[in-house]
Amino acid sequence: MEIKFVENAPKAIGPYCHAIKTGHLVICSGQTPLDPQTNQLVGVEIRAQTERVLENLKIVLGEFNLSLQNVVKTTVYLKSMEDFLGMNEVYARMFDGHTPARTTIAVKQNPLDALVEIECMAEI
Repeated sequence: MEIKFVENAPKAIGPYCHAIKTGHLVICSGQTPLDPQTNQLVGVEIRAQTERVLENLKIVLGEFNLSLQNVVKTTVYLKSMEDFLGMNEVYARMFDGHTPARTTIAVKQNPLDALVEIECMAEI
């Protein structure tokens, strides 16, 4: 098992790593829309926040020479299901035709009151 703390990704806000490589899988911790430079939330609407979240996941996956095209499963946590369409629009664009398995659920509150958090598993 290989534990990764990714220097260019937003700093973890708790006692966890950015990702763990085990066997042929990379399991990424949930990313929120934090700017990697400032560790502050980006955007006030779902499209901007979803884009930042997926950019952060790309940074983490890049440490393993992987991209969103290697993702096999995501879990999307939305503060409100009213944001589903906006999140889905950006998600589809950024995955560029790749359609990994996905679960999307609404939660009462995400860390730092973000509108969206996404975690993923990718295959090496």
